Amino acid sequence: MGQSTEMEAGAAGLQIAIVGAGLAGISAAISCALAGHSVTVLEAAKELSEIGAGLQITPNGSRLLQAWGLPQTVWDEAAEPTILTVHRYSGKILACEPDFDKRIRSKYGAPFVDLHRVDLQQALHNRAINLGVKFHLNERVEIVDPTGPTLATKLGHSYNADLVVGADGLWSRTRECFLGTVDEPKPTGDLAYRIVLSMDQIEEPVLQRLISNPEVHFWIGPGAHAVGYSIKGGKMYNLVLLVPDDLPAGVAKQHGNVEEMKKLFEGWDPILTQLLSHVNTVEKWKLMHRDELPSWINEAGNFILIGDSCHPMLPYLAQGANSSLEDGAALGTILKSVTKREHLSKALHKFEQLRKLRSEAIVKETFKQRNDFHMRDGPEQEARDEIFLSQLGKEIVGAFPSRWTCPVVQHWIYSYDAIKEAEKALEGEVRTSVKSHC
Repeated sequence: MGQSTEMEAGAAGLQIAIVGAGLAGISAAISCALAGHSVTVLEAAKELSEIGAGLQITPNGSRLLQAWGLPQTVWDEAAEPTILTVHRYSGKILACEPDFDKRIRSKYGAPFVDLHRVDLQQALHNRAINLGVKFHLNERVEIVDPTGPTLATKLGHSYNADLVVGADGLWSRTRECFLGTVDEPKPTGDLAYRIVLSMDQIEEPVLQRLISNPEVHFWIGPGAHAVGYSIKGGKMYNLVLLVPDDLPAGVAKQHGNVEEMKKLFEGWDPILTQLLSHVNTVEKWKLMHRDELPSWINEAGNFILIGDSCHPMLPYLAQGANSSLEDGAALGTILKSVTKREHLSKALHKFEQLRKLRSEAIVKETFKQRNDFHMRDGPEQEARDEIFLSQLGKEIVGAFPSRWTCPVVQHWIYSYDAIKEAEKALEGEVRTSVKSHC
């Protein structure tokens, strides 16, 4: 199998091998290191240089970043939106929550922030290194043998561990090892155009104000919607366009045609089309999903999947990143009392009991949000807009078509504290996260 690498164990901890240095993997690395375990992360990429795009970190995620003691620079580079607005695609306002930043902090004790992915990943990576986590880049895992467990990489190296954590994302190789078969993601029928604009590209004062004064804007229309928000402390603007998928089968990402993209949004809000006029190049990303797995844990109790490898999410509630942070936080907390292999399986099943139902429920909620944001013009859309407008300028009560401010769904998602819930699970108080639907 080539060169074998034994990982160093902590004084009383486990040897944990994490496959993937995305948000789920690095979060799990931090959390497991804080729990006293020896952690090694194997990453297929040659360097951790994520292509720039925005992330919306909601309070269920930001409270974990606070708990992990990330540096002030992360918060300095963030943009905290003061208003969240939902527009009809023409520009007409359907919903608007002023003082969004203050309301969120008051309700949940943690902020809603918009970040550049690179800023967050680098901060998490540095924190993990400071905690003694070892990173091995350019190590593509090909085989996970649970009898060790042992991991074999494309370069011919092998790594032994007490626990293997598959956190290698949507196109997960560890999932295939877990299932023992090829298992490709399935198309959702949507794709995303992802755009980042810098302030120095923008000349129009109205757009400059939009970028420098952080807000979140949604434009919802027939079969598509767009979301825009500031990042980098109000110096850049992140724009995501969600439209019907026209990529060929088997193609996950492709260079997009800017004029073709603009044509899809002809007749939409002039603010949105003005923003699109500054786009020179764009990429198209097929949005994929996965079937639910019966379990995330193998029979031997030494191999587990987390994050997008087992519960990828449509980006319509911004919970893919936040759920990955939750998984990482919960895993390390659950494992903090485990020092022997024979106790691993029981702990991992506590983790699964805590995380699986919640994650899969959020996945379902993202599809419901797509339905409410992509309605074709007609009676159903008119009924939706009536619900929106009946509560415009009022305190929202009951079910609401935008889950971003729906008092039921927002509270269910944002109030969750993965560390506290994991601590309760250790005490035998695993709570099933149940909600009413919007």
